[in-house]
Amino acid sequence: MALATRRGVLVAGGLIGAGVLAYGGTRFFGGGFKELAIAPVYTKDGLALGGTDPVAYFNVARPVPGLAAFSAEWNGATWHFASGENRATFLADPADYAPQYGGFCAWAVAEKGKLYSTQPRYWTIVERKLYLNFNDDIQSRWSADIGGFIARGDARWPDILASA
Repeated sequence: MALATRRGVLVAGGLIGAGVLAYGGTRFFGGGFKELAIAPVYTKDGLALGGTDPVAYFNVARPVPGLAAFSAEWNGATWHFASGENRATFLADPADYAPQYGGFCAWAVAEKGKLYSTQPRYWTIVERKLYLNFNDDIQSRWSADIGGFIARGDARWPDILASA
């Protein structure tokens, strides 16, 4: 009887522990931090940056939703912009405004050599280049060694794309 009770307690404890880990992982990573298929641009709902205007990060220093009325195709993805002026600015030199590593999580590209999703509100501009991350925890990790992560990410990105 004591063995059965002990086993029951261990099983119940294990199930509770697994549940806590699952909940914590979902809360911690938002439930969407998983490896993605290789592509030149991360899209969400069929849109680069999930429809966020990439130029706005540079000219108003925050993510701004783009509009379908101001869209453009570039690098295999549809991009939305908040204005016709921002669309024209982007199309004049897309590489200057598009996020690095195709908009995939910059930390994951550098640290894991893998492609993971991002959220437009977790961003950094370094030397006029836009980098995105998955959430605030990942952004904190990124911020601890931005220069090192950029160097590793820049080295890994061509190999990641070549493996497609």
